[in-house]
Amino acid sequence: MQIIDAHAHVWSDDLLRWPLAAGFQRSAMRPARYAIEDLQNEMAANNVDRAVLVQVSYYGYDNAYLFGSVDRFPGQFAAITLIDQHSPHVTDLMLAHKTRGARGFRIYPRERPAKTWLDTEPLREMFAAAADHNLVLCCLIDPEALDALGQICARFSDTIVVVDHMGRIGMHRPVAQDDIDRLCALAAYPHVYVKVSAFYALGDKRTPYKDLIPMIRQLHSVFGADRLMWASDVPNQIRNGHCYSDSLSLARDGLDFLTRQERAALLGLTAQRLFFD
Repeated sequence: MQIIDAHAHVWSDDLLRWPLAAGFQRSAMRPARYAIEDLQNEMAANNVDRAVLVQVSYYGYDNAYLFGSVDRFPGQFAAITLIDQHSPHVTDLMLAHKTRGARGFRIYPRERPAKTWLDTEPLREMFAAAADHNLVLCCLIDPEALDALGQICARFSDTIVVVDHMGRIGMHRPVAQDDIDRLCALAAYPHVYVKVSAFYALGDKRTPYKDLIPMIRQLHSVFGADRLMWASDVPNQIRNGHCYSDSLSLARDGLDFLTRQERAALLGLTAQRLFFD
């Protein structure tokens, strides 16, 4: 069974070659280094075959380290990059990144209110361009932003959208059924997917994360395994006192309601289809 980690971050401690974005200091990097080789070592130790690299905030819009990592190891990694989502030239930026090998882009509310975070012309343009050019939009959002996402998915129904980390339900407050219902409502849009990930940050925030199983079961019941994908969010769990294998163990061994075929989808086939095929 192929295993793909659908969400991992990497960065170098060589700040001369890969400088940090304005506003970031070396002290903010925790750990000080999590290079592509460190991720490969983690993957090898856990029999993970491939990973989707998501641009880390330390580099801002400079995706050079991410692109370089993908180029160095063809076929092993895919790229989700970061562009200025408020630029008047977002389509040009998206196509330039696609030429470099990007499979999609991370978007998030930033300074805008959760209810109106998508009410800008550049973001609407991103949704249209993503559909036109078979690119994925990965959304880093809290539950309050899910309703607005549903509204734009209804308008741009052909756009492939991925909700990162189960909408961060249970990150800032206890897991609530109202929030789960908000996320499950997005299953009405056939091109919306969910990353089953970041267990270390959700709910009780304790291994083996069994408290998250009821939420994952509900997501499975409405999205199906073909629209769910496991991800680690490495190395964030490491710096929070958790480990990579704990995250993988829940998806690989702990969800007894999955059939063998569904587990294969969660662990790799869904991510393969979106980010590598």
